[in-house]
Amino acid sequence: MTYLDPDSEGTLEANTIGLFQDLGWGAADCYHETFGTGSLLGRETSEQVVLERQLRAALLKLNPGISPLAIDLAAEELIKDRSVLSPVRANQDIYKLLRDGVRVPIRRDDDQESIEVVRVIDWDEPRNNDFFLASQFWISGDYGRKRADLVGFVNGLPLVFIELKASHKSLENAYKYNLSDYRTTIPQIFWHNALIILSNGSKSRVGSMTAGWEHFAEWKKIDDEGEEGLVSLETIIRGVCQPSRLLDLVENFTLYSEAEGETTKLLAKNHQFLGVNRAIEATEKIKDNQGKLGVFWHTQGSGKSFSMVFFSQKVLRKLPGNWTFVIVTDREDLDGQIYRNFTSTGAVLEDEKSVRAQSAEHLKTLLNSEDHRYLFTLIQKFRTDVGETYPKLSDRSDIIVITDEAHRSQYDQFALNMRNALPNAAFIGFTGTPLMAGEERTKQVFGDYVSIYNFKQSIDDGNTVPLYYENRIPELQLTNPNLTDDMAGIIDSAELDEDQEQKIEREFSREYQLITREDRLERIAEDIVAHFMGRGVLAKAMVISIDKATAVRMYNKVQKHWRTAIERLQKELNAADSADRPEVEKRLRFFQETDTAVVVSQSQNEIEEFKKKGLDIAAHRKRMVKEDLEKKFKKSDDPLRIVFVCAMWITGFDVPSCSTIYLDKPMKNHTLMQTIARANRVWREKQNGLIVDYVGIFRNLQKALAIYGTTKGGAKQGELPIKDKLELVKLLRQAIQETAVFCRDRGVDVEAIRDSSGFQREKLKDDAVATFVIDDKTRRRFMESAGYVEKLFKSLLPDPAANEFGAIRKVISVIAEKIRSEIPPADISEVMEEVAELLDKSVSTEGYVIRPSATAQNYVDLSKIDFEALREKFEKGRKPIEVQKLRGQIAQK
Repeated sequence: MTYLDPDSEGTLEANTIGLFQDLGWGAADCYHETFGTGSLLGRETSEQVVLERQLRAALLKLNPGISPLAIDLAAEELIKDRSVLSPVRANQDIYKLLRDGVRVPIRRDDDQESIEVVRVIDWDEPRNNDFFLASQFWISGDYGRKRADLVGFVNGLPLVFIELKASHKSLENAYKYNLSDYRTTIPQIFWHNALIILSNGSKSRVGSMTAGWEHFAEWKKIDDEGEEGLVSLETIIRGVCQPSRLLDLVENFTLYSEAEGETTKLLAKNHQFLGVNRAIEATEKIKDNQGKLGVFWHTQGSGKSFSMVFFSQKVLRKLPGNWTFVIVTDREDLDGQIYRNFTSTGAVLEDEKSVRAQSAEHLKTLLNSEDHRYLFTLIQKFRTDVGETYPKLSDRSDIIVITDEAHRSQYDQFALNMRNALPNAAFIGFTGTPLMAGEERTKQVFGDYVSIYNFKQSIDDGNTVPLYYENRIPELQLTNPNLTDDMAGIIDSAELDEDQEQKIEREFSREYQLITREDRLERIAEDIVAHFMGRGVLAKAMVISIDKATAVRMYNKVQKHWRTAIERLQKELNAADSADRPEVEKRLRFFQETDTAVVVSQSQNEIEEFKKKGLDIAAHRKRMVKEDLEKKFKKSDDPLRIVFVCAMWITGFDVPSCSTIYLDKPMKNHTLMQTIARANRVWREKQNGLIVDYVGIFRNLQKALAIYGTTKGGAKQGELPIKDKLELVKLLRQAIQETAVFCRDRGVDVEAIRDSSGFQREKLKDDAVATFVIDDKTRRRFMESAGYVEKLFKSLLPDPAANEFGAIRKVISVIAEKIRSEIPPADISEVMEEVAELLDKSVSTEGYVIRPSATAQNYVDLSKIDFEALREKFEKGRKPIEVQKLRGQIAQK
């Protein structure tokens, strides 16, 4: 009997095979597979990835009565070489055949041609399909021969690919090295692929064949989102490979999205799969719930827009009826965005004019006289005068109204109108924020929550990054109690027209003038430039101003300070030594290439109106008209890296590479929460998003969080969508302390290295390297610790608080760099980017007019807020002095 190490990859593989067999899969060890006549799997060569024998048997079983010729043609279409296509195009072609069947032309006896559709998979009855798991499956390609750990076949087609690692091996390495190598060497194994699972037993992730590492996700829950959730290989296999779930995931939760000229395959995440299926269950009970399908709350950045597509597409495929979906938003730009989301995935094929209702009468025609699966309209189309009853547009019972952000204030006043217009329709509301006080009418239209996926869950699952709040209010301005809720309420609307802007100036002249005074804007502009250029992660940013004119003013001021900063950086390059020069050149080139733009809505006579204020909007308007600024800003590698806005792009706008929001506009409630979420998307090395507050939105943030913390389904204490940036300081200090202890236990004193110089410093560093490379375990542990310190340090930049850690962090970084350069590692668990010494110099405690933020004086620990007490105080209404008292109490905790 062969002994298997209980912690080995072999044991993990054996346990996995056993679990698949328990789920109804057949299995075989293919390590010694032979080819040709009498072969185990019927393959002629190891280049073949389709089990043709099983495929033909399944096609015959699923298509009784179809001619043998049609079966042969269908099999050939599924098996044929697609190497001339890109892997994702090949995969997309085959997916359509799997989902819809293979259409084959057949010449009839009367010499006429007819089309027969050959089913490839029985989506409704899993037992009618053949599920087979091959272990140690050999595959040959143009560049070599590889052996896959596990490949799952459905009807002879390789839909599931599993890469296993021993428990002590890095899971990310399975992606970076093994999977990447397979994609290059044996690309044909992914032509038919539905999903890929990576696991080392304790950690497991699932993703599509095009997904980057950051989009491989855990699968913690199997049957219901109310489960506690467990990260394990058993959970992920039961969750996605149990036959009925696998078929559901492949048929109904797979999309191909066209963006930035590339095709990406999207596989639903765990929360989308469970949430959408709950919405489907509600739709199946449409008579019982009287068309109130519920509120679908999935936090911003967690894929809510794609969940809409998954939901509607599954309804169309699986539920009988001639369904039409009416997608309702409250802004023209959002209406266009959501239309493009549906078209980019192929859900909508009709041109925009055909499906976007221009008026109530047009919507009536589209619903009753034409046949459409999707229609798009604005909530304002349901406007009536006071006391007027909205006319009926359609009495069809197969209409489902999907509203985006269903609980905004204007939805309440239009809710009854929508019901009157479509009395027999069903309603479901998709939102990125929970229902708040005063939004009870939302439930009257949509029902209660049908699915909840809150901000903490999203961060814990890695579907969004944490958000940190940084207070950088200019000292000349008070800390904000004078900016009343009334002011935030007026400018909280999605788009300000000229009358509204003038109303602000009339009714809040003191506060408005305070925010827009020239010296204040000048200092903020200078700070934005210093902050942006000092960040560790070179990502994109948004500057949000109180109105259009201020956005243009801020743009002009930033340009002036930007030129000055470039000149300083050029002088630094001229003075740099040979070691520093490459990195300084790199950063200088990045900032020289950086493009900036103003993006504001157009208004009548705006050129003249801006001229009266000493501003020129004409050049900006030309760019907005002639260039696709939205596409440029969304494209991560485009040099358009900073945009200046006031209302556009702050909600419903997805730019993963945006990491910083410079906020200089009073906001509250949903608009505030949605705006700060622009920075929470996952992207490359981005560890967190940062909200830089210049106007003092913290009181309204507290108020919103109080509601978040007490709403059904909302966060519990400590489960907040943003964290104080002071938390980064604490985490970095702790990480450095733990690294120093680890080093000290092995005879390496990093503080002594920090304090040394010359030849002695070099000797101590060399001794440290020799100590840490003594074995793989020690080296891996040090490199992991050093990598964590580096990431936290970069996330903290350019905050002056980083100065405290600069010298010791540099010692740790240099030792790690020497290990990487001199000792090629056998198993790298963290591959970090080179960080220039320039970053050490980019933080300064001198010269800031705006007070450094990472201090107890400027920070509030949000996790210590008593939400119930906070809510009660806000409900009673506090005077400004009470706000200040509360702030002081929290800050001292």
